[in-house]
Amino acid sequence: MTDIKIGTRMVGDGHPCYVIAEIGINHNGDIETARKLIDVAAASGCDAVKFQKRTIEVVYSAEELERPRESPFGTTNSDLKYGLEFGQEEYQEIDRYCRDRKITWFASCWDEASVDFIAPFNVPCFKIASASLTDDNLLRHTRAKGRPILLSTGMSSLEQVDHAVDLLGKKDLIVLHTTSTYPAFYEELNLRVIPALKQRYGVPVGYSGHETGLSTTIASVALGACMVERHVTLDRSMWGSDQAASVESQGFMRLVRDIRLVETAMGDGIKRVIEREVPIMKKLRRVDSNGSGK
Repeated sequence: MTDIKIGTRMVGDGHPCYVIAEIGINHNGDIETARKLIDVAAASGCDAVKFQKRTIEVVYSAEELERPRESPFGTTNSDLKYGLEFGQEEYQEIDRYCRDRKITWFASCWDEASVDFIAPFNVPCFKIASASLTDDNLLRHTRAKGRPILLSTGMSSLEQVDHAVDLLGKKDLIVLHTTSTYPAFYEELNLRVIPALKQRYGVPVGYSGHETGLSTTIASVALGACMVERHVTLDRSMWGSDQAASVESQGFMRLVRDIRLVETAMGDGIKRVIEREVPIMKKLRRVDSNGSGK
């Protein structure tokens, strides 16, 4: 299985799990909130933060945008979507601030124009959101940028994932197991898919989680996830569709800490008597290996 370089970090088996704090749209259209979320991610030891970029009038139909929807931005879905979308000025600030905080950033781009918008910032990779997995034109356009791709697989059949992997090619590809419910129920997570995807595609496989707790995300690392992504929030009670499935500051610190502990505990798989067991063995074992007593 080939390792993949994301910025200065290698991702794959044998390397520390790459931890992504997805800011997404949890900034609620406010750059100061975005800066605070970047601070949370950097303080917790995450490797990267991720945003979402859309060309609203391309991703959503006129009918969908006209639909009534109450939000802090107005009374229509259009008011909401445009209110949440960052433009050039905000992304220049995100780029500057992440460099200051020494944390990598990139984005899920939902259309070709958004890929072209983000590419000049020299992000180290692109993310294909689960909703975009079947968009062949977007996949081709993203692949043409020549950077590593993270492919989320929520709401997709195995045949659809096969097609996307075939189209993208396996070079510089990381597949993320995902369940696209917000928040996801534990019985929906199906974490055993992680080793199955590794065996099927022979590429690094990670996990993008939307559950409310941390334990199952940590378990994904024990099952072979080389990359983990969770939404980050300042407060799960904040307004916003993704906040309830997100992790607050203290939770993210525990998540990174426990992932590192699990990695340490996994070992090399070779059964042996360790040095610190020897005095305990001499004290407690009544019969040695040849059947004689002490």
